[in-house]
Amino acid sequence: MRVQSSATTASRIAVATEREQRPGLGTLQAALGVIAFSLTFPATAWGLEGFGPWSLVAVRSVLAAVIAGGALLALRVPLPARRHWPGLAVVAAGVVLGFPLLTTLALETSTTAHAAVVVGLLPLTTALLSALRVGTRPSRTFWAASLAGAAAVLAFTVQQTGGALSTADLYLFAALLVCAAGYTEGGRLARVMPGWHVIGWALVLCLPLTVPVAAFALAQEPLRLTAHSVAGLLWVAAGSQFLGLVVWYRGMAAIGIPKASQLQLAQPLLTLVWSVLLLGEHLPVAAPLTAVAVLVCIAVTQRARG
Repeated sequence: MRVQSSATTASRIAVATEREQRPGLGTLQAALGVIAFSLTFPATAWGLEGFGPWSLVAVRSVLAAVIAGGALLALRVPLPARRHWPGLAVVAAGVVLGFPLLTTLALETSTTAHAAVVVGLLPLTTALLSALRVGTRPSRTFWAASLAGAAAVLAFTVQQTGGALSTADLYLFAALLVCAAGYTEGGRLARVMPGWHVIGWALVLCLPLTVPVAAFALAQEPLRLTAHSVAGLLWVAAGSQFLGLVVWYRGMAAIGIPKASQLQLAQPLLTLVWSVLLLGEHLPVAAPLTAVAVLVCIAVTQRARG
């Protein structure tokens, strides 16, 4: 009982520390999460060079859970309270399973530039769900800047991809909804427990499903290990699935879900840069202009009352 009480007290102190940290530090942590996420699509494209879509998603989740579970076990972190498990299940369904699987299926037939459409709408969708679920009430200036940023990103991506809907788009729009739900619930939980506990327990929660799926998928889908495929797998597992979400949830707990979500307006443009550097894709001329517009919108949302 003393160990449990001590661990709970330490957890509460850690959450209080996250809450009391300077807003600038919270913004930096959320921005680091965005940078990590911006590499997800190029890394997934690399991973698909050697893994099937189901294998890639399941194995990345298992590897991330091993990292998270090892940390939770080493630090003797107690199980979350029963009232937090439904929220953790939403995080697991949204950011551990739903978003990775749906975007990976989309990237089988879509370019990374086209897949960036889902990220262009993700900040606005997350802010909307936060208002409904958590009760946040950002100012009109915040909403205007959010809509302007989303419009700029959408106009850019649609212009680049021709705006034609496909099966990949259906996967992407579904991914948008489940990810926004996972972000919102994770940001809410990160206010009552350390951010890395949120994603850590969500990953562990999925192990009974991801381990057998990984074993089955690896036996059924073709496997061709290359430097690219292994590097892509390791990044989406350790970087996107765990470390990126750790700093992301810490940032959301510090500056609020709406403001943190708007930093993701820069994610599609960062993804395009990585796509040029890592995949050899062509950088459109309109990208710098869109980048400037998005950065202005981000600056407004961070200064607005949120």
